[in-house]
Amino acid sequence: MRYGIVAAKSAGKTTLLQSIAKGQVEGFPVDKLKTVFVHHDIQASQARMSVTDFTLSSVQEEMGISREEVRDTLDKIGFTDEMKDMPITSLSGGWKMKLALARAMLRKADILLLDEPTNHLDVLNVQWVVDYLTGDVCSNVTSLIVSHDTKFLDNVATHIIHFDTLKLNNYKGNLSKFVERFPHAKAYYDLTASTLAFKFPTPAPLDGVKSRGRPILSMTDVSFTYPGAPKPQLEGVSIRVSMASRIACVGANGAGKSTMIKLLTGELKPNKGTVYKHPNCNFAYVAQHAFHHIEQHLNKTAVQYLQWRFGSDGTDKEALVKSTVKISEEEEKKMKEPIQIQVENEDGKLIKEKRVVEKILGRRKQGKILEYEVKWVNKSQDMNSWFPREKLEELGFKKLLDDVDRRKAAAEGAFSRVLTTANAEAHFEAVGLDRELASHNRISSLSGGQKVKVVLAAATWSQPHLIILDEPTNYLDREALGALAQAINSFEGGVCLITHNQEFADATTRETWVVANHRCDIKGDADWAAYAAEALELAAEEDQVDALGNKIEKKRLPSSIKPKEKKKMVKELKKKIKDDLDMTDFEEECATEWGLFSA
Repeated sequence: MRYGIVAAKSAGKTTLLQSIAKGQVEGFPVDKLKTVFVHHDIQASQARMSVTDFTLSSVQEEMGISREEVRDTLDKIGFTDEMKDMPITSLSGGWKMKLALARAMLRKADILLLDEPTNHLDVLNVQWVVDYLTGDVCSNVTSLIVSHDTKFLDNVATHIIHFDTLKLNNYKGNLSKFVERFPHAKAYYDLTASTLAFKFPTPAPLDGVKSRGRPILSMTDVSFTYPGAPKPQLEGVSIRVSMASRIACVGANGAGKSTMIKLLTGELKPNKGTVYKHPNCNFAYVAQHAFHHIEQHLNKTAVQYLQWRFGSDGTDKEALVKSTVKISEEEEKKMKEPIQIQVENEDGKLIKEKRVVEKILGRRKQGKILEYEVKWVNKSQDMNSWFPREKLEELGFKKLLDDVDRRKAAAEGAFSRVLTTANAEAHFEAVGLDRELASHNRISSLSGGQKVKVVLAAATWSQPHLIILDEPTNYLDREALGALAQAINSFEGGVCLITHNQEFADATTRETWVVANHRCDIKGDADWAAYAAEALELAAEEDQVDALGNKIEKKRLPSSIKPKEKKKMVKELKKKIKDDLDMTDFEEECATEWGLFSA
C-alpha cells in the first residue's frame, strides 16, 4: 500500500512522519515493523565519503551487510562501478534519491517514510521513483508519502490519508479520486485555489520600451564551454525575453539550464555569440536553495535585512558580491594601462595625450548612442571625457560600465520607492508576511515558509522587469505555490521558471525552453503564439536600438506581409522558381514559409 498524506498548511505532515520514525506515535508497533525515513540530504561530515562507504556506514553495523552486498544492490539500481567510488557530493538529486531508497531497502524496511521525495528531481527521475515504489522491489513495503507534487501522488498513491483537526482519515484511491469525493479539498489539487495572496510590484518604466512584447534580454547563437571541459555545455542558443514572457526552462539535471540563465543575465560570458540586455533592465533571482540569500543575516529582522541590502541609493549589495561584478587582478591591470586620446591644448590645437582611467562616473544618451563619463587619474573634474560604450568595452571596462547601468537602474527604482519602515512592511505584507513579524522578529525565529517570503520580497524590492525562480516548488508549500502562481499571472513583467514540476509550469507559463543535447528548443502553445505575434506587431511600430542605443534596421518577416501584397509576391516568386532566377534572402524565406518550393 502507498498512502499519500494531505493536509492544510502547517498541519504537521512532516512532524507526523518524524514522530513515526522516532517511535513517538502511541500504539505504533515499533517492535514489529521497521520504519525508515528516506533522507536524500547529505551531512557535511559525510560529504567526502564514497557512495559505497556512505551506504555501508548506514547499514553494516545494524544489518551486518557486507561491502559486496552493498555494491550489488547499487548495481541493481543503475550505479556503475565508477559511480560507486565517487564522492556523494558529486551525485545529482536524482542519484541521491536512488541512493536513499537503496539504503532503506538494505535495512529491510517494512514502512518507507518519504517527505517530498521528488524535490530536486527532473521528470525522468520522478518517473524512476514512481516505477520503483510501484514495482516488484517494493511490493511488500508500505509507503507513507508527503508531497506537493500532485501528479506524482496521483501516480503512486493507492490511498489518501486526510490529516484534519488532529485526526487521520483514510480513503481508498489516489488524489484525483479523493477530490472527486470531497470537492472542498480541491485546494490540495488546484494551484489556483489558494487562500493566500501574493503580489509583485509593478516594474519600473524602461526607456524606449513601449510594449510588453519587446525584448529586454536576448541571446543570439550563443555557445559556452566551461574551462577545461572537452565539450561545450551549450551550442547555438538563441532566445529572447520580454516583459510579457512566461517561460518554463526544463531539462535533465546537468543539461545546462542554470548555465543558460547565467549567460542570459550576464553572470557568465559566452565563448561565441552575443547577449543583449537593456541597460536599465532589473531582474530578480531566487536560487534553488532559497535560504542561501539570508543565511548570513539571521540576526536581523526582515525589514533590517531589506534596508541593509538596498540602503538609501537602491543598489543591491547581494549583486555586488558576485564574481561577475568584482574586478579580477588581470582586469584591474588592463584598466590601469594608459589610453591615448585626442585633447585640446591651451592654444586650441588637437594633440595626442596618454591618460589613465580613474573611474566611470555616469551615463548619458546622445541621440541614439549611450556615452559614459570618464574621470582621469590626476586630472580635475572639468577635464572628464565622454566615450561611447562600445569603445570602452573594447578597452576592457565592461564591468565598470555594467556597474554604472546597475546603479542608474537602481536609482530610478529608489526614487519611486523610498525604503522607509512603513514601505518595507507593506512590501513584505504583499507576499504574505505579517507586518509585525517583518519588523519585530529576527529572521532566525521565522518558520521555513516565512523565511521564503523574506527572500521573495527582498528579490522583488527593486521592481524587477524579469523574475527568475529556480525550482520554486522545492521551497514553497502547496498553498504558497498557489499564491505564487496567481502573483505570476498578474505580474506586469517577465517570468522565467527553472522547474521540474509540470503542474506548476502549466499553471503559470506559455512558453517552454527545453534544454537538451547542448541546445535549447523553444516551444509555445497556440494562444501564446498569437499573443507573441501581436506583441511583435506592436514592437515593429517602434524604433529598435542595440546596447549602444544605435537604431537597428528591422528585419521583415513573411508573416508581416499583407494579403494583397502576398498574392502579388507569390505570383512573382513562382515565376522566379520556375525560371531558376536568383532571389533575395527575404524572398527565399517567404517562398519557404509559404511552401512554394514544393508546389
